[in-house]
Amino acid sequence: MKNIDYKLFFTVLILSIFGAIMIYSSSHVWALYKYNDSLKYLKNQVVFLILGIFLMYTLSKIDYKIYKKKSNLIIFICFMLLVLVLIPGIGVVRNGSRSWFGFGGFGIQPSEAAKIGLVIFVAKYLSNNYSIMNNIKKGVFPIISVIGVFFILIMLEPDFGTAMVLTMSLVAMIFVSKVKLSFFFKIGLIGLFGIIGLIIVAPYRMARIVSFLNPWSDPLGSGFQIIQSLYAIGPGGLFGLGFGNSIQKHFYLPEPQTDFIFSIISEELGFLGVLIVSTLFFIIFYRCIKISLKTKDLFGKYLAFGLSFAIIFQTILNLCVVIGLIPVTGVTLPFLSYGGSSLLVSMSSIGIILNISKNN
Repeated sequence: MKNIDYKLFFTVLILSIFGAIMIYSSSHVWALYKYNDSLKYLKNQVVFLILGIFLMYTLSKIDYKIYKKKSNLIIFICFMLLVLVLIPGIGVVRNGSRSWFGFGGFGIQPSEAAKIGLVIFVAKYLSNNYSIMNNIKKGVFPIISVIGVFFILIMLEPDFGTAMVLTMSLVAMIFVSKVKLSFFFKIGLIGLFGIIGLIIVAPYRMARIVSFLNPWSDPLGSGFQIIQSLYAIGPGGLFGLGFGNSIQKHFYLPEPQTDFIFSIISEELGFLGVLIVSTLFFIIFYRCIKISLKTKDLFGKYLAFGLSFAIIFQTILNLCVVIGLIPVTGVTLPFLSYGGSSLLVSMSSIGIILNISKNN
């Protein structure tokens, strides 16, 4: 543990343990009703939390430069997993998306692992081709094509939230390279038309946008989640209703331990709880970006930035959904939401960033 960034390590540890506690508080009513075991979700999360801590510690000891050498193998494995999960009988359908591999009572999302795999591959590409990144045809187009293939695979599941987090993180990595700013205006315009197309082919996305603009247009349908989320946040006040005293978790807010766990934190712990959680996230973001800026190795710099941005963007995306600033996207809150895949990937990302910090 010599030279490790202890502030980052222990902040992630504290936030993840707090997340497990809040998962119990937000889920025990639903777990008792559905499984006759109020500790069901907590026990599952603790298993992944222990594994996540082990991964974070182990990856902080492994030289990050090895990922550059193995990046082609890593991206190939991620590609094959994303293809396999689409095959009926292999991939498991949950909440309308075939994006899981089932192992007993647990599920693993290959799209989560692809976040790390693609960031590694793009970091290697950008560091090796830094001198030609101002050439759109030779420098940018090849890597954009690879990103596009993975975006399509994830959208076939479909998993719009993960696809958005992944794509935005990779585009942000390209943005901080030598690419001309005019390119991003063009790609942004193409992306806008692409989003419109995705909305047209899947009417439920339009329903989400309508419910975002006016949740009360369909209060028992597409607007139900955001209305119940705001009902949870509203009464929180300064100190909240008290730990375990949430009203919305009593079958009002659907599965509050996942995407909307921040609503329960706000309801039970109030503004003070929100302030503490926000401070912990800010420390993580600050330390991660600082590590990226101080890293001299170009591959390490891009890798730390890409992994950091993915966590930051996903956090902001989730919080914006919870408070009604953007339509529901279905992304979890890193380190806090229930979900093994999300927790393992987030803690693994931090482990790699810790190693980059230690080696630079």
